[in-house]
Amino acid sequence: MGKVVLVTGAARQLGGRFVRRVQRDPGVDRVVAVDAVVPGHPLGDAVFVRADIRQPAIARVLAEHAVDTVVHLDVSAKVVGTGGRTTVKETNVIGTMQLLGACQKSPSVRRLVVKSSTNVYGSAPRDPAVFTETTPPKSLPSGGFAKDVVEVEGYVRGFARRRPDVAVCVLRFANILGPRADTPLADYLSLPVLPTVFGYDPRLQFVHEDDVVDVLGVAAGEPGRGTLNSGTFNIAGDGVLLLSQCSRRLGRPTAPLLLPAVTWVGQALRRVGMTDFSPEQIRLLTHGRVVSTVQMRETLGFRPRFSTAETFAEFVRGQGPGLLPPEVVGGAVDRLAALPFAGAAGEVSGIIGTGDSAPSPGVR
Repeated sequence: MGKVVLVTGAARQLGGRFVRRVQRDPGVDRVVAVDAVVPGHPLGDAVFVRADIRQPAIARVLAEHAVDTVVHLDVSAKVVGTGGRTTVKETNVIGTMQLLGACQKSPSVRRLVVKSSTNVYGSAPRDPAVFTETTPPKSLPSGGFAKDVVEVEGYVRGFARRRPDVAVCVLRFANILGPRADTPLADYLSLPVLPTVFGYDPRLQFVHEDDVVDVLGVAAGEPGRGTLNSGTFNIAGDGVLLLSQCSRRLGRPTAPLLLPAVTWVGQALRRVGMTDFSPEQIRLLTHGRVVSTVQMRETLGFRPRFSTAETFAEFVRGQGPGLLPPEVVGGAVDRLAALPFAGAAGEVSGIIGTGDSAPSPGVR
C-alpha cells in the first residue's frame, strides 16, 4: 500500500495545484482533499471531503482514511468564500489546533507538513540584514496574519514534542507570486498606482508558485540521500528586488505618502475591497524583509527554479501592461531619488539606491 495524503485548504488555488501534483507521486496511493468550501477547480482523482478543520470532525476524516501524511495548507492571509478577518484567524489558529489535536490522537499519522510564512520575523527598523531560521524577531507581530503564523508555529512545536515519532516540516514561504498568485501582496502590486511610504525603498523577496508546489512535494515525500525534510526552512528565490524596481518593471507609478497617510489609504482600500492593505503589509513596504535560504539548499536539498527577479517577471507577464511605460516610471523614480531630502529619509534608499539592477543577487 502507498501513502495516504490529506491536504487541507484544497479550495485555494495553491491547495488545488498541490492536490493534483501529489497524485502523480508513484508512492502515493490516495489523496484526501479537505476544505469547508467546495473547490471551483478540478482535483483529479482525489477524494474530496467537505469538512471544517475548526471542528472535531476532522479527526474522523483522519481515522476513516487511515491518513499517514498531512499537508496543512489552510494557513492563509486571505479568506476563501464568505467571511472576513475573523474567519481567517479562526481557520488559521483554531483550525490548526483542531487539526494537530486530531493528528496527535491518530496512530497512523507519520508525517506533517505545515505551510508557514516569513511573516513570523516581522518587519522592523532594527531588523538584521538577513534572517536565518533561528533569528528571533526584533519585535513580535501584534496582530494580523503575522501573529497567526507565530501562534501556528507555536502549536506545531508543541505537537512535535508530544509526538516525536512524527516527522514535522515547517516551510516559511517568502511572498508568493506568479501568473495565478492570489495573495495580499499580489493584490497590492495589481493596483494602478502603488501607494508607498515616503522615504523608504524596502528590499523584497519572492518565491514562485510553481516552486511552492515543488517544495511541498519534497517535504511530503521521503527525504533524498544526504538530505533531511524535517525541521523549519525558509523558502525564497535567489536575490532581492527593491519596491522601486518592482514599480518600474510593472509600469505602475508610485504615490509616496507619509506613514500616517499610507495607513489611511490602506484602511480605505480595505473598506472598498480592493486589497487587504494590512498594518503588517505596510510594515513590510516600509522596512522590507530578506531571509537566508542556506538550509533550504543544503539540508532540505531543494533549489528553486525561479529567482526573485524571475518570479517577479512571471508575475508582470500575467498582469499585462501598466499605466505607463517602464522607462517613464523609472525616470520619475530616479528624479525623486535625486532630490536632497530623499537620500536622508530612508536608509535603504540612501545606501542601495533605486537603480534597476537587482541588489544582492547572491542572497541565500
